[in-house]
Amino acid sequence: MLAFRALTKAGVTTRDAAELTGVSRATAGRVPRRRNITTLLPVLPVNRLTALERAQVLAVLNSAEFIDRTPLQIYAELLDRGQYLCSVSTMYRILAEHAQVKDRRRLARHPARARPELIATGPGQVFTWDITKLRGPMKGSYFDAYVMIDIYSRYIVGVCVHVTETAVLAEEMMKEIFTIHGTPQVVHADRGTSMTSKTVAALLTDLGVTRSHSRPRVSNDNPFSEAWFKTLKYAPVFPDRFGSLQHARAFLDEFVQFYNHEHHHIGIGLHTPADVHYGLAADTDQRRRQTLAAARAATPQRFTGRADPKILELPEAAWINPPIQQAEDQQQEIVTAAA
Repeated sequence: MLAFRALTKAGVTTRDAAELTGVSRATAGRVPRRRNITTLLPVLPVNRLTALERAQVLAVLNSAEFIDRTPLQIYAELLDRGQYLCSVSTMYRILAEHAQVKDRRRLARHPARARPELIATGPGQVFTWDITKLRGPMKGSYFDAYVMIDIYSRYIVGVCVHVTETAVLAEEMMKEIFTIHGTPQVVHADRGTSMTSKTVAALLTDLGVTRSHSRPRVSNDNPFSEAWFKTLKYAPVFPDRFGSLQHARAFLDEFVQFYNHEHHHIGIGLHTPADVHYGLAADTDQRRRQTLAAARAATPQRFTGRADPKILELPEAAWINPPIQQAEDQQQEIVTAAA
């Protein structure tokens, strides 16, 4: 650039100077901007409070009179007294500088709830139950469906429909289920009034059954019941409303019969819940593998590998909230298999 300027000063045209120095005329023609040092310095607003004024505002905000009030309330109260300190935003900025932007009132401290971790390696070990609403014949009318599930086999061990939700009805349902299917080791439920009632708690304690409950407002802690309710209510045959209590009971009985004995559940190797619950899954699995082996021998070009599909494998255990490390390992296995 210096050579270009020296040539032009000596009378050489800009075109010739550009050819000799390799500097384009456009670049040489730009006027260099001088950086204004003053523009690099932060500009303080003219209406900024002084350090003394900010200290006075903080003292007012933390005074005994205003310690439990919000800046908006303090601002309004001071204006009513004919006093103006600063804007509400400035009050918040001053509080933020001193790490005081939080609820200034006393708050209830709820203890941390333990994360339930339950495992079932066979039928009859862990039952989970819940209650869902079924719309009745008129707007605002509902029936209550009590449903209990074996989490390992996904078998619906009991279902009943009533016009109301009470602990006494829940106790009666449990007594009947335990008589037919045996007493489980653990019964899991959410924190509804019937689930946490003294009636149900006393029954389970007398039978030596461990009670387990979901954390407050955590629906994922009761996944088997929630998933089954979605399967029920999104079924094509599920009616918009039930005409009567008898209609609801008849429908639930028929649907549970289908679900237990005909529905092939993806979570249990595409077996039916009844096959897994009553120990018939091994025979079914053997017949399936024989069928696949025969098909593979007859048409090998249709199979990419020698292993049977993983979706047909019956899991060794069913979990409610598996340990964190195990859940990460399972996720890694899924990703590896997909790759």
